[in-house]
Amino acid sequence: FAAYFIIPVKYRWLVLLAGNLVFNYLNSGLLLLVMAATALITWGIGLWIDRIYRQEAKYLSDNEEYLSDKKDLKKAVQKRSKSRAKLVMISGVVVSLLPLLYLKYGGFFVSIFTGKAPSAASSSAASGLLRIGSPGELLLPIGISFYTLQAISYVVDLYRRKTKADRNPLKFLLFMSFFPQIVQGPIPRHSKLATQLYEGHKFDYHRLCMGVQLILWGFMKKMIVADRISGPVIEIFDHYEKYTGLMIFLAAAMYGIQVYTDFSGGMDIARGVAQVLGIELDLNFRQPYFASSVEDFWRRWHITLGGWMREYVFYPLSLSKGLVKLGRKSRKIFGQYIGKRLPAFLAMFVVYLLVGFWHGAEWKYVVYGIWNGFFIMAGILLGDVYARGKKLCGISDEQFSWRLFQKIRTFVIVSVGRILSRADTVHDSIEMLKLIPKKWYNLAFVVDGSLIDLGLDNDNWILLGIAVIVLFIVDMLHERNVGIREAIAKQNIVFRWLIYYAAFAALLIFGIYGPGYDAAGFIYEKF
Repeated sequence: FAAYFIIPVKYRWLVLLAGNLVFNYLNSGLLLLVMAATALITWGIGLWIDRIYRQEAKYLSDNEEYLSDKKDLKKAVQKRSKSRAKLVMISGVVVSLLPLLYLKYGGFFVSIFTGKAPSAASSSAASGLLRIGSPGELLLPIGISFYTLQAISYVVDLYRRKTKADRNPLKFLLFMSFFPQIVQGPIPRHSKLATQLYEGHKFDYHRLCMGVQLILWGFMKKMIVADRISGPVIEIFDHYEKYTGLMIFLAAAMYGIQVYTDFSGGMDIARGVAQVLGIELDLNFRQPYFASSVEDFWRRWHITLGGWMREYVFYPLSLSKGLVKLGRKSRKIFGQYIGKRLPAFLAMFVVYLLVGFWHGAEWKYVVYGIWNGFFIMAGILLGDVYARGKKLCGISDEQFSWRLFQKIRTFVIVSVGRILSRADTVHDSIEMLKLIPKKWYNLAFVVDGSLIDLGLDNDNWILLGIAVIVLFIVDMLHERNVGIREAIAKQNIVFRWLIYYAAFAALLIFGIYGPGYDAAGFIYEKF
């Protein structure tokens, strides 16, 4: 921060680039070269696409008078340029994907063809380390899943003429490696982030305060809630056969809270750090546990990944010639209702399959993607049936009882789905799901006046409960569009900084860190 704001504005992007390279080297070692190579190749592909369109524009400009009454020839020139650009774009997407497919999914693909189970290091993003590990492990550069998506969106947007090509390879490397968001997102678009990184920003005290708020709130989510709740989650998932249905469901719900506070906490820290520097990153969460359906949940959860999948997978697939043609044929076979929706359903199925697979190279993540896709497609397919049923029962979307039911139903479906992604294997997740309906009787969470340990004593359980309630209240206020950060920022300087110091003191006193805890480790950095 000091170096950034001290040196002249036009050179500040170099400070960010230096910080990015140091950060990436400390976390990835020489695998930093993989990211740098991907960035350099993507930059070159971008210039190639840009050159094709520039040549087209020059030809049309130089021959404007000749082509004025030859519209067919003009269209042929544009079509030829677009075809060439498309081939270059596809090659750029393939080249960007190759390191990810080899390093992260190589073991998984080999296991499919050989029939041998892949090692944990080569197949599981959840168990394999992103940083330098023990000899023999298949290593991953930090953020490889995220910067790969950035590279793909860049070349596709250039092909679609939605962004401008970077002329400076170092500036493009800065875009690809921005340290706050490379760990676990959000996934930025070049058109939104690049200019912010390159232009340099002046120091702003109000912006500093707003950034500090986000950073502290993110650390509180991570170190007070997520890292504290991880103990009971690990205990129950690792020894699920000892526990009964209620405890397994509670573990799934607690894991959902852990992932939410860990991931959104990391997002708050990333956005806060960027905001201090004058850079606005995209919002990645919008109170997902207030969602009324599974579809609504995924619109609120990891928003930038959902937007990326929608823009670069769903729309291209659903509007492709093959699926459009299939839709016409299916209407004749299945009728208008099913036939009209079939292309969108197939595209959506592919999207959620990819979302699951994106989380890790294991079958459990594929099943997790299918689980979520199934409920979303079922909700859309049965939408008219639901509407008629609600009308028959006199149910209105404005009724509090109905909205509460929708939120509880969504929470249950999403929480049960968490078992699929958190259990060690698909077999373990199935066994846990089979246990959930069983033995919900005689299940005291309190034994002899004390809460069941599960790695936490009474005081820590109470503290965890208070923290979750505070989190719920904050999210509820945000859901009602109450600007908490803005309200704090309007207070006088003494009261405002008392709040900041109180938050920092809470981290020191109640945060989980020290021996046995990795306060710097985030769940989604392994994806």
